Amino acid sequence: MKIFTPATSANLGPGFDSLGIALKLYNEVEITKQSFTSISVDGFGSTQSNLKQKNPFINIFNEFYSSLNPEKSNFKFHFTNNIPFSRGLGSSSSVIIGAIGAAYEMAGFKIQKSTILNKALFYESHPDNISPAVYGGFTANILKNGEVLTQRAELDENLRAVMVIPDQPISTEKSRQALPKNYSKADCVSNLSHAAFLTACFIKKDYQMLKFASIDKIHEDYRMNLLPDLFEVRKIAYENGSLMSVLSGSGSSFLNLAHKDDAQKLKSVLSNKFTKFAVEIYELDNNGFTIQS
Repeated sequence: MKIFTPATSANLGPGFDSLGIALKLYNEVEITKQSFTSISVDGFGSTQSNLKQKNPFINIFNEFYSSLNPEKSNFKFHFTNNIPFSRGLGSSSSVIIGAIGAAYEMAGFKIQKSTILNKALFYESHPDNISPAVYGGFTANILKNGEVLTQRAELDENLRAVMVIPDQPISTEKSRQALPKNYSKADCVSNLSHAAFLTACFIKKDYQMLKFASIDKIHEDYRMNLLPDLFEVRKIAYENGSLMSVLSGSGSSFLNLAHKDDAQKLKSVLSNKFTKFAVEIYELDNNGFTIQS
């Protein structure tokens, strides 16, 4: 079997730990039953020997597979990692969702995507990345009694993500340490209202209002101070056709949402200005993880 799990962009400005979208950028894992375990890695991490010795995908896969099928089995794992590490594109969520989904498939169980999502909470306590990796599209999520409740909207095929990917990572842990311990009532109310308005924009597909809806007071500027060039990325993106320009997850990547016809121009402007950063155009994913048997 082969499982494909999409990259995600979480928070989307004011939707801290709750909102996310999926991108057509996939990690792929091919798994074949054989007499001994073997691991090969292409793409990101291919030169890191620890990914063969302590691979988080395989650890999670083995936990679930052994609980579903007590019979000892060995597998050949071939990883094609297309999602960069520690860039705010949901690489860890892709691993978690992929491993759980693959374990159930290889053990011969068909389960609902919602079950996989809720089992993933054990490894990732915030649903903003794992939910779009499961369902695709735009997702708004809350936690209730240890389960994720999700509202989902299809993303318009005419939209593109123009992603600015810096040459340096920002770990989620370091990024969270940059946040203040307390917030003012005014900032909290601002984020509540903007997150609600942003959700309505995606559900109604009123993308022209996203620039106003995506203003954040809780996390973005604090995290962007770790890489100040991102302030200029946002300014230039808005001057050149971006509908929404926000920090992707905890960074360091920056998501610029644009109409398909504006995406190439926006990419060219950002590439010429930020020569040390990669700038890529991605279509948006409406399917979430998929499995080929």
